[in-house]
Amino acid sequence: MTRQNQDKEKISLLFICLGNICRSPAAHAIMQRDVDDAGLNDRFSIDSAGIGPWHVGSLPDRRMRQHGARRGLDVSHIARQFDAGRDFRSFDYIVVMDDDNYRTITKMASTDADRRKVIKMSDYLKDHPGAQSVPDPYYGDGADFEQALDLIEDGCSHLLQAIKGKDDGLAMD
Repeated sequence: MTRQNQDKEKISLLFICLGNICRSPAAHAIMQRDVDDAGLNDRFSIDSAGIGPWHVGSLPDRRMRQHGARRGLDVSHIARQFDAGRDFRSFDYIVVMDDDNYRTITKMASTDADRRKVIKMSDYLKDHPGAQSVPDPYYGDGADFEQALDLIEDGCSHLLQAIKGKDDGLAMD
């Protein structure tokens, strides 16, 4: 996925959680902020989706919007369901929030190349080394939403660094 110049197509990221109303839209917002802050918004395409159809067409959970807003985030993605055919074709990286998401999405992959696109957010949690996933805060309280946001900010920061390190065209002076 190395790109040699600015004229190549964008690097595309899709964040996945169960319903696309808590973790994945927060990751979408955080990564978009980080990409914008790095001056790379013209080089990335970012989206999020849910495994299930329960919330398609809905805004993210009110609590995630509120906790995100306190951090200056616009968590306003409209929920959609993962579409294996389209999404494996359209995205370079499919970033899942937990092991259940990983198993579900990799089972939908029809090729090894598609399976290799699926990565775990937990692999990029460098500031939270004991964390094995980004737990779903949906049934929790405010502290659970804050923890999810802390983990997602950590993961997105290090994922962006890793992508920048792999891509010669993104090297920053």
